[in-house]
This record gives sequence, structure tokens and C-alpha cells, in this order.
Amino acid sequence: MKILARAARRLANAVFGGRCFLCRGAVCAAHDEGLLCAACDAELPRLEAPSCPRCALASPHGALCGRCLANAPQFDATLAALEYRFPTDALVQALKFRGELSLAALLGRLLAERIAGGERADLVTAVPLSAARLRERGCNQALEIAREIARIARLRLDPHLAVRARDTAAQSALAWAERARNVRGAFECVRPLAGETVAVVDDVMTTGATLEELARTLKRAGAARVLNWVVARTFPPQDGADA
Repeated sequence: MKILARAARRLANAVFGGRCFLCRGAVCAAHDEGLLCAACDAELPRLEAPSCPRCALASPHGALCGRCLANAPQFDATLAALEYRFPTDALVQALKFRGELSLAALLGRLLAERIAGGERADLVTAVPLSAARLRERGCNQALEIAREIARIARLRLDPHLAVRARDTAAQSALAWAERARNVRGAFECVRPLAGETVAVVDDVMTTGATLEELARTLKRAGAARVLNWVVARTFPPQDGADA
């Protein structure tokens, strides 16, 4: 593992020239795999306020929120490391759309810090991409983050536990109310899950529709609990506006 970590730092230094990905200032190669300077790392919008343990939205005293009490989701818990706003969005989008794979280690570390000491899972997987989307992007960014989580937390990674049964429109292009309908029946689980606790890794959680549908699929396959481990949480728009 130390060899892999050194290789990641060498790659980051080669790509970014020892400069912080966000501010382009000088960065110590030993800090965040040489990707962020200490100042930019400190300014990341970490989620530390009390939140609903089920959906990770703000909730007084960390109690279940009204939405989850009224309509309990299929997943059992959600942990998110960051709020999805600048500069989080810059990091996520660079990994997701530009294939900056060295950022997966950074985002994985941030998420690993958030889940440390929390509920353990029997295995880790990632939200799967369709074959067409995978060819377009060249990698599944959620899976690359999941690899880092599994390595740090010493958990079993099952990268092919679930597959896309059909291609769907990008959730980001749809109004919030349309997203659940878009992913309905989108996943299949490839093997039985005999009472296992499964942690599902994703980069961003917005409405939770994708994670809800995947959790439903895993529960049908026998999973006892499904945990969402997400890098960033988007908060609902105000006044009923669409995201």
C-alpha cells in the first residue's frame, strides 16, 4: 500500500507540478497526496453540523428528519463528507468529467475520515454506470473512490455487485420530481446477499433517488442494511425550485 501511495503522489506531482489543484499555490507533496495545500484543505465545506442519520440533511440534534419519519427511504443511513458547493464541486467534476483519477484518493480520504468510527459494513460497492456512460467517461468515479475507502478502512470491495439493467438519462438534467421515475428498475444485483450490510459509495447525493433505487434492489437481494457513503451532499433548493 505504501508503494501505491508513493505512486499516487508521484502522479499528482507530475500532473499538477507540485501546485495545489484549487489555488495553484505551492503544496507539500506529503499533504493530501500533493493535491491540496493546507489552506485549501481547511476551507473545504466539511459537514459537521447535526444531520439526519438516514438522509444526511440538516436536522436538530441529529434526529431523524420529518421527511424520513413520514416516508422512510429504502437505505438505512447516510454519511456525507462535504457540502456540494465550491470548491467541492470543482474536485468532483474534475474527477467525474475530466478523468483526474488522482483526485479519487483525496476524495476517498475525506470520506474515510467521515465514516471512521461509524457503523461498519460487510462489504463496499459503488453506484454502477451503464456501459455507454462508462465508455464516455473512461472510469466510474464512484468506484475509484470506493477503492480508496475499502483500502483505508480495510473492507471488502465488490465492484460488480450491482449492474445497470438499463441506461437512463443523467439525473442532473432532470427536475427533482422526475428523478425517482428516471431510475426506477435501473439496477440488478448479481448475487444473493444473505443478511449482509452493504455500503454504497457515490460522489454526490442530491435527491437520493438513485441511492434509493439501488438500496431497494440490494434489499430485494437479501441485504439486511444499506448504508450510503457519499463524498458530497446537495441540499434541497429553496421555494420549490428545481436543481
